[in-house]
Amino acid sequence: MHPSVREIDRTSVDWMLQQQLDTSAHQRQRLARCDFGGLTARTMPYGQSGPLSAVAKLHAVLFSLDDALCDESTATAHGLAHATSRIMRVLEAPLPEWPDDSPHAAALRTVRLELAEHATPGQLRRWTEGMRTYLSGLVWEAACRRDRALPSVNDYAAMWMRAIGMAPSTALMDIAGGYELDDRDLDRPEVRALTEMTWTLVAWDNDFYSRNKEIQRAGDNLNLIDVLAQERGFEPARAQEEAMAMRDRVMTLFLRLREQIWPRAGVELRCYLVALGHFIRGHLDWASRCARYQDPYGTATAVEWWKPAPSDDSPDPLPVPAIAWWWDQLDTGRYRRSSSRLSDPHHERREAGGSAPPARTGGAGMAGCSARSG
Repeated sequence: MHPSVREIDRTSVDWMLQQQLDTSAHQRQRLARCDFGGLTARTMPYGQSGPLSAVAKLHAVLFSLDDALCDESTATAHGLAHATSRIMRVLEAPLPEWPDDSPHAAALRTVRLELAEHATPGQLRRWTEGMRTYLSGLVWEAACRRDRALPSVNDYAAMWMRAIGMAPSTALMDIAGGYELDDRDLDRPEVRALTEMTWTLVAWDNDFYSRNKEIQRAGDNLNLIDVLAQERGFEPARAQEEAMAMRDRVMTLFLRLREQIWPRAGVELRCYLVALGHFIRGHLDWASRCARYQDPYGTATAVEWWKPAPSDDSPDPLPVPAIAWWWDQLDTGRYRRSSSRLSDPHHERREAGGSAPPARTGGAGMAGCSARSG
């Protein structure tokens, strides 16, 4: 964890309250307990203080935006398209200010200008595109919420990796670390796959932790567990087991593919590969303690789901077309199928068993990352 965690959290909460993002005192109190500093310090422990302050402020705005416009409101795709398009233009051209800015647009303008003090033009361009990916995902998410039936597993996987807000987060990693990635490295198919896997792992892990909160506060069942239950006719406990197996198979692929490309990665790319792992693990550590996701809501008792091995470590791709291309990047000759499962539950049904939690993921510890990211 970054040593400035308390200062980062205090600064981001004070700033959030000054922005008047929410009119409800109860909602402001809820957000103040979200531990933005902890999320930032755990997911980017290598970061420099200046950029990390902007990252924590961004987290505060996105959490408020999520509650106000997305999963805990009667948002429509039409309304979100209008709101997010205005926000996107503010990020593309932050000055001059608009006289009728929404509080969230004004706050994001401030974050954008603050990031410009620490980022190169190329880094700002990548972050802006990451925000475009996220905001377009919010519109798709709103359309899914208005449909009578839940989306398919394939549509959900494609939508949720965008709407979770990870695209701008991964674009901040080299800014926070004080180095700059080469576009040619980021465009390598295997690096793109690892980036999308990070988005997806955080999105699915968020589903495991936030499902009770969403159902209790908003009657919302748009999450991987319920989508699987609908599509495959599973009971919730069985669907949770299969969702966790899907998650573990992606986590296993992430570790194998990162190991595969490590010898052919330069210093900056290695820093980025380590940073992806930090975010996956840091998010899990933060979510297990965050009051936002506790049951009953508002307590802060840590939830530990860890186990020593993945429930599914097969190198075979999941039957989800939106993400199946990730497995094409893996040199499968290096990995025998070693899964302890006798059949692939994602292709064949089997008897339900006890729920299996996700395997603990290693974030840092890979040698060779430049001291500039420390």
